[in-house]
Amino acid sequence: MWLSILDRFRLDGRVAVVTGAGRGIGAACALALAEAGADVVIAARTREQLNATAHAVEAAGRRAHPVVADLSDIDQVRGVAGAAENRFGRIDIVVNNVGGAVPKPFLDTSVEELEQAFRFNVSTAHALVTSAVPMMLQHDGGSVVNISSVMALIAGRGFLSYGVVKGALAHYTALAAQDLAPRIRVNAIAAGTIATAATGPITDDPALRTRVEAATPLRRLGTVEDVAAGVLYLASPAGSYLTGTVLEVHGGLQTPSTQQPIPDL
Repeated sequence: MWLSILDRFRLDGRVAVVTGAGRGIGAACALALAEAGADVVIAARTREQLNATAHAVEAAGRRAHPVVADLSDIDQVRGVAGAAENRFGRIDIVVNNVGGAVPKPFLDTSVEELEQAFRFNVSTAHALVTSAVPMMLQHDGGSVVNISSVMALIAGRGFLSYGVVKGALAHYTALAAQDLAPRIRVNAIAAGTIATAATGPITDDPALRTRVEAATPLRRLGTVEDVAAGVLYLASPAGSYLTGTVLEVHGGLQTPSTQQPIPDL
């Protein structure tokens, strides 16, 4: 059947799972996928935030199933896939958005913090993907999108744990894409400095925000909708010839611009 270019972005009849969907990038991704026709399972820790996202999805005419979960707990992450199967009977799209790490000077970054960051960013993604893959293969395959960071691609002072684990997630994407092809595509987003609650220290400080914007070739911070648009492209038939790709949504950043000054050793 012939599809117009806009039809290729449609997700009618599909079911998506989005983690970290209570606010920010995750909520924007859930809404974008719903606007394209998908029903959405949304997971996060805070019920009130999930309810707000669910209402937005339902206002777009699609079904939402909120799952309150501590997404740093591997067993609870696996449970999100089970909740999708119980509610909708299938999974077609997985968006691994949960993750992060606090920027710290090198000598203040402990081994324990590095291991915890790896677990929170990479192990949780693997737990959800491995739980979802059997359900994806029961139907038409599917698409996985991992939210990585520009810090996976460039180096900056104070970002050791964050950059290492986001770099690991980006390479996980390439390796998983090889293992799961051809029926399941795996891609990632390298997000730049996106205006969210997590970047409040930048957005709330006019001088720092000006410095970050000046260091970004497009001269602005990214929006959650910028990332959500990339996720929709990668998740939909529009991106059907992409796998193992890290889509750079960072305004052209080539050098770090978001860190506070870190003193020399």
